[in-house]
Amino acid sequence: MSIRVLIADDQALVRSGFRMILEARDDLAVVGEAENGAEAIDLARELQPDVVLMDVRMPVLDGVEATRRLLEAGSEARVIILTTFDLDEYVFEALRAGASGFLLKDVQPAQLAEAIRVVASGEALLAPSITRRLLDRFASSLDAGRRPPPELDSLTPRELEILRLIAGGLTNAEIAGKLFVSETTVKTHVSSVLRKLHLRDRVQAVVLAYEAGLVRPGPV
Repeated sequence: MSIRVLIADDQALVRSGFRMILEARDDLAVVGEAENGAEAIDLARELQPDVVLMDVRMPVLDGVEATRRLLEAGSEARVIILTTFDLDEYVFEALRAGASGFLLKDVQPAQLAEAIRVVASGEALLAPSITRRLLDRFASSLDAGRRPPPELDSLTPRELEILRLIAGGLTNAEIAGKLFVSETTVKTHVSSVLRKLHLRDRVQAVVLAYEAGLVRPGPV
């Protein structure tokens, strides 16, 4: 069964280029194109894509606000932000809004296709270390006064420890080595953390850990 993709970008050339790349893959299907954020929301509701490729800078409604509104409305679509700069304030805001990762617009065709597969499978596209770098960069924009979600109290001490390590940029394998447990055990704990905190993926876990004050920004 094909992964259904919606492309949202205000440049027709970009949209057609991505469409050509994706439709050359048997397991990917482009179900629609939007030229601004408002249109992206409407089409996502109508077409129910699995993944939305969302440009951050678009007229009418930018990609950040479109992502926020789409996910707040309960869309199951995973959003990949498209940007020209990796440490971009728009990307930072989009991750906080619920995006599952970002790609630079000059991404190689094979990387674009694989990124969509990764996100569609429920994984976060970004390495936690990249997310942390981004959050460190824009730490002053974080809502430091925000109260930690009450769901944090439902985590066991081990789950809380793993959440901190995820936010510190460690992979499952690195966490397993640090805690002297198997990688399978770590995966089980990570799944439990995401479920209890109602988070979509690891990227959201890193953002929450920062905003709850579980980790502090470090030098970039």
